[in-house]
Amino acid sequence: MRISDITRLSWDQVRRRKVVTALCAAGISIGCAAIIIALSIGESAQVYIEKQMNSYLKMDEITVTASTGAYAGGGASTADEDSLQKGKLTKQKLDIMRQIEHVKAASPYQQLNYMETMTLDGLTSQIQTEIIGTDIEMLSAFGNDINQGEATNVLGTIILNYGATMGFIDEESKRKIREQIDANPYDETVYQQFEKLNRVPGALYQKQIQLRSSSPDGQVVLSGPLRVIGVLKKPAGVSDEQSMYDKKGYVSLETAELLKKELKLGSDEQEAYNSIIVKVDNQAKIEQVEKQLQKLVVTTRTNLQQKEQLANEFKIIKAAALGIGVFILIIASISIVVAMTMSTYQRRRQIGIMKVLGANLAQIRNMFIIEAALLGLLGGLLGVLFSYWIVWGINALIYNLSGETDSVIIFIPFITIPIGMAFALATGILSGIYPAISASRTDALTAIRRD
Repeated sequence: MRISDITRLSWDQVRRRKVVTALCAAGISIGCAAIIIALSIGESAQVYIEKQMNSYLKMDEITVTASTGAYAGGGASTADEDSLQKGKLTKQKLDIMRQIEHVKAASPYQQLNYMETMTLDGLTSQIQTEIIGTDIEMLSAFGNDINQGEATNVLGTIILNYGATMGFIDEESKRKIREQIDANPYDETVYQQFEKLNRVPGALYQKQIQLRSSSPDGQVVLSGPLRVIGVLKKPAGVSDEQSMYDKKGYVSLETAELLKKELKLGSDEQEAYNSIIVKVDNQAKIEQVEKQLQKLVVTTRTNLQQKEQLANEFKIIKAAALGIGVFILIIASISIVVAMTMSTYQRRRQIGIMKVLGANLAQIRNMFIIEAALLGLLGGLLGVLFSYWIVWGINALIYNLSGETDSVIIFIPFITIPIGMAFALATGILSGIYPAISASRTDALTAIRRD
């Protein structure tokens, strides 16, 4: 018998025994779908979390600070002073950093402080805003897109992110809320009202605001008016609840120096920066660029460790998910073994006749193994189909519950389909080995005589 004849006989048996075929294929399809969905959810969650990490932790950025001790106090020797001078971040080093291969952008940063922001008509933000001095014209290169206005280094101006425009209320409203909180500290409606006010964005574009801070001697100091010349776009995937606690105001380096004098924040040397943020065009080149930066006698820091830790954690999750799918396939294989064994008993007359007509043991075994493999193939194809249906349903449920178009979406990576199919086929073939051996050992004359 040729392999095509054996395959045709096996397929005829699969088609004839519809109930057994349906039950076996259903069991395998559930296991196959479980493997594909589990791996897909793990991969989708990892991609989503990495996207969020890139948004918050900036995985493609390197934070450069002065070499350890560059801003240390006195008492150092002349050699130490020379070493400290070499470790400072200067404009010359910034220009060199911008010339390094794979560096997309490099911008100096000076974090002044967290301060209260208030408009000239008496509205005050309830949550303090972090004021940062930087090269305003480089904001877009670091993913800070302008929604209103224009990013220019104009003295006495400020650009606010979306969160920094939220939560401006007048002193009278603030006083009433505080009185209500003091009178009913356990009243949830008061806190909800307070949070609702903090989520309302204000129209601050082209308005003037002032910064209020406490000096080192404890005095409350007010800055001169700053005109809001730009408002950044709301980051994708960030809710208003998250935005209201993420308040940033960006000023030019010249404006930052002016504010440090006005608000008595102290003054660093003009020729040095607090830190420099370097953006790399490819995450895979982070380590290469970092080594080049360290040659400038600076300290560097990246967030690659968090990404590696996340990848290791998801390897464990994917392995566990794969184990669950394999366990389901093992349960399904038991049903195939039982069904094929029963088939062997029911078809012993057919087996006896085939042996009398010249079929050898290998051909009998192959017929049952191919039949089991066909069951595995059918189950695998059904499993792939079920996987897409289930993933579609999960995505619809996520969208309906979250109401956000940029919420986590489950997708099926192409590599999971051959993995699921391979497990389904392997389950079918392995489950058919014992029935095939049992069928090949059937005595022809005894089987014909009994039936």
